Amino acid sequence: MYRVRDDYRRSQVAIAALFCCLGFQYATWVSRIPALKTRLDLSEAQLGLLLMVCGAGAAVSFPLVAVLTRRLGSRRLGIISALGLGAVLLALSVTPNYPVTLLIVGCDGIAVGCLNVAMNAQAAALEVKYERTTMARMHATFSAGSLFAALLASGVTSLSTALLTHFVTATALLAALVLGASGGLLRDDRPPGAPADSPAEPVTAKKSRGLTLPTRVTIWMGLAMAFGTVTEGAMNDWSALYLKDVAGAAAQLAPLGIAVVSVMMVLARLFADGWRTKWGDDRIVRIGSALAGAGLALALLVGGVVPALLGFACVGLGIAAVTPCVYVAAARQGSEALALVAAMGTTGLLAGPAVIGFVAEGTGLAWGMGAVAASALLVSACSTRIRFPALAEV
Repeated sequence: MYRVRDDYRRSQVAIAALFCCLGFQYATWVSRIPALKTRLDLSEAQLGLLLMVCGAGAAVSFPLVAVLTRRLGSRRLGIISALGLGAVLLALSVTPNYPVTLLIVGCDGIAVGCLNVAMNAQAAALEVKYERTTMARMHATFSAGSLFAALLASGVTSLSTALLTHFVTATALLAALVLGASGGLLRDDRPPGAPADSPAEPVTAKKSRGLTLPTRVTIWMGLAMAFGTVTEGAMNDWSALYLKDVAGAAAQLAPLGIAVVSVMMVLARLFADGWRTKWGDDRIVRIGSALAGAGLALALLVGGVVPALLGFACVGLGIAAVTPCVYVAAARQGSEALALVAAMGTTGLLAGPAVIGFVAEGTGLAWGMGAVAASALLVSACSTRIRFPALAEV
């Protein structure tokens, strides 16, 4: 019993390290966007394209990710892609011009797509193997990695503004974290009687040959993920502006919108695994997303700073467990389903804020935020078409 518990904890920490790596690497390089902009003398449009290329790389990578997951297994793919993200940081620190930077950032997006699928496949496999819920806590460590990267960026830049110094330090920490965690990652199952060097299959995956058309259930999961990430991304990008321009908040209060959403999401993810065990993933996603949509819609109708902050808190609380739960359900459908759902989630995160911006341009930001509320309600509607697994908590 104690051996099983120790093995579980060891794997849990190792897989959490992959989530931390992704948050850490992404926050590291985006925290130095001003330095990259100055060094390469980029315009606002060029900078926007740079960020879009990163997201596009992750969004279009799903066929490659599905193949690599089947051939390498989630453990090896996770290690390789995490180390690849460190190589991206080193490349960005010495990039000579804008075209090369676009290529590097595109590779970063592909590596992000690979690690995103690999780490979620590992976390889903951990739940299956030990019959315990843990995915929500894993996603909380992603946020912790981002926070650590922000603190490191602040500390290093106070000593040296050189990108090379910062990114070499970050890469060393990233490599140490990956290599330290590699021994605890789950080994992938192989077909009975297969030789040791045969391609691996993730323990959660249904085996298939070649790419197949997504099932109806996979499409519903992808839509739920996309609408959920639209909600997350739009709140991060537009909440401060809504508070300032529509709700009439003072300039120093405007950033509280992002803070409220972020804090509620982290807290909810720390406790969500217990909620999943008690009420089930289906209720958590359906009721949580409905709370997010209804709470935000009511806040927009009432108007004012305090109602807005309360509505934002509802969004953070209600939408926090959507991504972890949908990833678990997708992983049960196999590597191709997981890759497609992850790609649709990235697409929602990338395109969502821009779509809300177009709505706001034509009708006003209040209506734009109303579209965010509608997106959360659509998650609830899509979730009724998904069959979620039920597992026991730690």
